[in-house]
Amino acid sequence: MASQAHENGVVVIGLGRFGGAVAESLVRLGHDVLAIDENAELVQSWSDRLTHVVQADTTNSDTLRRLGVAEFGRAVVGIGTDLEASVLTVLALSELGLPDIWAKALGPKHGRILERTGAHHVVYPEAAMGERVAHLVTGRMIDFIEFDDGFAIAKTRAPREALGRTLAESALRSKYGVTVVGVKRPRTDFTYARPETAIAQGDILIVSGPTRLVEAFAGMT
Repeated sequence: MASQAHENGVVVIGLGRFGGAVAESLVRLGHDVLAIDENAELVQSWSDRLTHVVQADTTNSDTLRRLGVAEFGRAVVGIGTDLEASVLTVLALSELGLPDIWAKALGPKHGRILERTGAHHVVYPEAAMGERVAHLVTGRMIDFIEFDDGFAIAKTRAPREALGRTLAESALRSKYGVTVVGVKRPRTDFTYARPETAIAQGDILIVSGPTRLVEAFAGMT
């Protein structure tokens, strides 16, 4: 069972670009982080930015147990290019009984293997960022997040047909199948959308709904 001191902490394994960014962000958010990498130079480079950084072979469950990894509630495996080390590390964490294991995958096959060896969550950062950039670079959206079930949230400019009208009058939800969650007007605070909310030139809408409908709606702006 995880100790009270570490049960809300996170072990980050692999301090490349992805793992390093995750570890640094977790520390900034106030979490207890144990960072581990086999590369001595990487460990040294992160030692002044992270409180707990260790050089170790993470493919061995006994090594992880000696480091106290079993006391942590979550682990993130950010190992990238060494697929064998990635899979064996997830397996070792699973053998220790960690309740929440996140792992970076380079592709679908790698992801399926990670799931079968004990990863509870598999992320594809390169693919996710590539899709997000593809949406943003067209200029249709300002920001875009898609979830696994085909649901998306986007930040987009208000369409011309909504300008000067309330959300009730423009009936965007019934016409396009998306929900306007909120409105951000330049130099004013974000406001949650209501039927009587009026849309003006320059307003930014936060919309949600099925991915294909959100994409189509943003394409009108």
